Amino acid sequence: MNRVLIAEDERRIASFVAKGLRSNGFAPTCVGDGQSALTVALSGEVDLLVLDIGLPDLDGFAVLRRLRAAGSRLPVVMLTARDGVRDTVAALEGGADDYMSKPFRFEELLARIRLRLRPDRPDGEQTVLRCGELALDLRTRRARVGDRVIDLTAREFVLAETFLRHPGQVLAREQLLSAVWGYDHDPGSNIVDVYVGYLRRKLGAGRITTLRGMGYRLEER
Repeated sequence: MNRVLIAEDERRIASFVAKGLRSNGFAPTCVGDGQSALTVALSGEVDLLVLDIGLPDLDGFAVLRRLRAAGSRLPVVMLTARDGVRDTVAALEGGADDYMSKPFRFEELLARIRLRLRPDRPDGEQTVLRCGELALDLRTRRARVGDRVIDLTAREFVLAETFLRHPGQVLAREQLLSAVWGYDHDPGSNIVDVYVGYLRRKLGAGRITTLRGMGYRLEER
């Protein structure tokens, strides 16, 4: 299980990212200031750092400089409310592996985290998720039901992937909303229900079960 350090002083964002990572099999740790981020990052106890630029104590650029000066090759994905080219260049030239501007969608952050951790994973890394006749190839982004190739949109694929990583488990609408659409999406929206409907039409009506007042479950069949 990969350990991800989240250095973010906005608790709502930190909680959102931690919850999404936890539901996707990661072990997140949150800190809210730059000095704590640097200390934990240098401890050797985490595999990747999600680093906000606007941290108190030490800002993200200072944390990154000291981290690299200490010889650490820890993968770093930087987050910021700034979206200027100058900040992007400064982050990447300072040693960041990737850079995202707020607001962001969790699915994109998750994809970037997985990409940065991939070189450290064993050769036997799972790239195809299966549940009964349903299979998702994470590298080619293709879905199959038996011998039939299913055409899924990018959003439908991420939703299907979330279900396939938790087969037989009940996933609440709020959990799916956070994992697929991001923290900035309206929690009162019915978009989860709409996309579950899309998946049912493409993957089979009985494959995803609704549990009233609880959420949805991918049936293991």
